[in-house]
Amino acid sequence: MTDVNRCPWSTKDPLYLNYHDQEWGVPNRDGRRLFEKIILEGAQSGLSWITILKKRENYRRLFDGFDPVKVAAYDEKEVSRLMGDAGIIRNRAKINSAINNAKAFVEHFGDDEDAFSDFLWGFVDGNPIVNQRKSMEDLPPVSEISTVMSKELKKMGFSFIGPTTCYAMMQASGMVDDHIVTCFCHTSNRKGNHESANPRESGSSGV
Repeated sequence: MTDVNRCPWSTKDPLYLNYHDQEWGVPNRDGRRLFEKIILEGAQSGLSWITILKKRENYRRLFDGFDPVKVAAYDEKEVSRLMGDAGIIRNRAKINSAINNAKAFVEHFGDDEDAFSDFLWGFVDGNPIVNQRKSMEDLPPVSEISTVMSKELKKMGFSFIGPTTCYAMMQASGMVDDHIVTCFCHTSNRKGNHESANPRESGSSGV
């Protein structure tokens, strides 16, 4: 699908195009996938997203499918295993953060991935916020909601989870629709959209 209007940030890379067309901005309520997005957005810090996207399947394989309970049990032997695999970003601080975040997840949610999803979606009252971005310049790096989310997650013990990381996760998981309005993926242009719009829907000024 090349003869459609897309957000300017999407490239000609097939993997990136598929991510833009099928995943970014599409509401995702799978608790494990949301946990995965938090970990990968943290891993992306200082890097391009395409770098992480190309390694995502390796991350899933090496981190037991991002099962929080399994990752929370990782010890130094597991850290060494991960540090020795070139299939992921071999940054000890980021790897330790992923394990720490899994422990925080288990401490507060146990193995209840749905509860984690409900917690995160609660910041947008359970429904996507559909923005009306006219250009890339309208996209903010953070929002008031992502700032509050970051503070709450940090209180729970999560790390590598600043407001920018939270907002990127919100965009990726469809808590906010930040496709520009001329993009065929914007909620207003999608066929068969069944998600209700959030009453806090905003204009180009952000959420």
